[in-house]
Amino acid sequence: MRKLFPLLLLSLLFLADASAQQLPSILPLRERATLEDKLLQERLDNLLPNLMRRHGVDMWLIIAREYNEDPVIRTMLPATWLAARRRTILLFHDNGKQVERLAVARYDIGNLFKGAWNPEQEPNQWKRLAALIAERNPKKLALNTSPHFGHADGLTKTEWDSLMHHMPKAQQQRVVSAEKLAVDWLQVRTQTELDLYEQISQLGHRIIAEGFSEQVIQPGETTTEDVVWWFRERISELKLEAWFHPTVDVQRANPGAGDSEPFFAQRPAQEVIQSGDLLHVDLGITYLTLNTDVQQLAYVLKPGEKDAPAYLKKALATGNHLQDILTSHMKPGRTGNEVLKATLAQAKKENIEASIYSHPIGYHGHGAGPAIGMWDMQRGVPGTGDYPLQTNTVYAIELNAKVTLPAWNNKEIRVMLEEQAALMPQGMRYIHGRQKELLLIPRQVISGSYLGQ
Repeated sequence: MRKLFPLLLLSLLFLADASAQQLPSILPLRERATLEDKLLQERLDNLLPNLMRRHGVDMWLIIAREYNEDPVIRTMLPATWLAARRRTILLFHDNGKQVERLAVARYDIGNLFKGAWNPEQEPNQWKRLAALIAERNPKKLALNTSPHFGHADGLTKTEWDSLMHHMPKAQQQRVVSAEKLAVDWLQVRTQTELDLYEQISQLGHRIIAEGFSEQVIQPGETTTEDVVWWFRERISELKLEAWFHPTVDVQRANPGAGDSEPFFAQRPAQEVIQSGDLLHVDLGITYLTLNTDVQQLAYVLKPGEKDAPAYLKKALATGNHLQDILTSHMKPGRTGNEVLKATLAQAKKENIEASIYSHPIGYHGHGAGPAIGMWDMQRGVPGTGDYPLQTNTVYAIELNAKVTLPAWNNKEIRVMLEEQAALMPQGMRYIHGRQKELLLIPRQVISGSYLGQ
């Protein structure tokens, strides 16, 4: 399977325009479905067996009903299956040689899961499931229950009760939580997915660069809400999805206006964008089942200016340095809370007033895996923050640094940044770079030069 991917990517994967002045091409829906199914096949064939053995699970059941899908089952269905059908039960059994994949449902699920229930022979779906379990006699039967991760807590009480009613007591005693298995399935990426993430992140960066330009923003006329809705329309026009409603806000010199002391529980107020404003955007797209989550900054040039003021460039550099501090502490095996504590301690030592709220990203924008702070939990996140970091995972490096600007009458601003970065065996690597230069408005060419490593 792995050998097929280079040819597949050459034929289907969108490529960046050499001039970097246009958005990359985006696959038609039919070709997306082909690629998504290939990605899923690779994950099920190669990644899943390793994860089940890592966690000592020889049977994993995922049970969902139509319109009440388990978060995990949605990542295991073919591209043309937009939801579970009736009651869909996936059974994975590791027999020591391979992982058997069955669908205890009326249908085969594409060519990924073989149907294992004939209602004409056994009308009761639960009895058929109980028989399949008994035949395989697992030592550990994992179910999606979790007190900490909503992603891994998809088994409803009704389905739990029905399963327990039909399963013998001896097998009930072998039931364990699939929390770690489900979390790792959701957060660990294959190399092919990591390669694709480079292109998906590039696409997200280009959309931001397009919106933060003179093509969209006219100082004194355009409002922040105008730009927000331009982003929504542009994403829809490209046949992509925004997994959350974007925000655009301003920080500016005059006190009491355009302040961005963020209140994360509410959206920023609408402002008319003016020359001299520091703009901030938070935007995320979904493409090929993967998500981006990016925050970047732009400066609106005053008449006669050709570049951003040096003090704003220095402020951005402080944010970049805080990113470096955070990623330097992100090591496999450390928990999110350990990384948070070490990062904040070093930032304080270097006189950076920091706030860290980074998270895994992948199938979900706020993905399963170790939380590295939350905006209102800077002393650690119980439960999800205690989970250890793993390689081949992607994080949204999300944070802000407070900076005082003497040129703005000692006003305090926040340098709010967010970029995707992969934790690899060799260390952290930003996916398609990160912002190191302010986007300038106006500028005549979207060069992408600000996306340096």
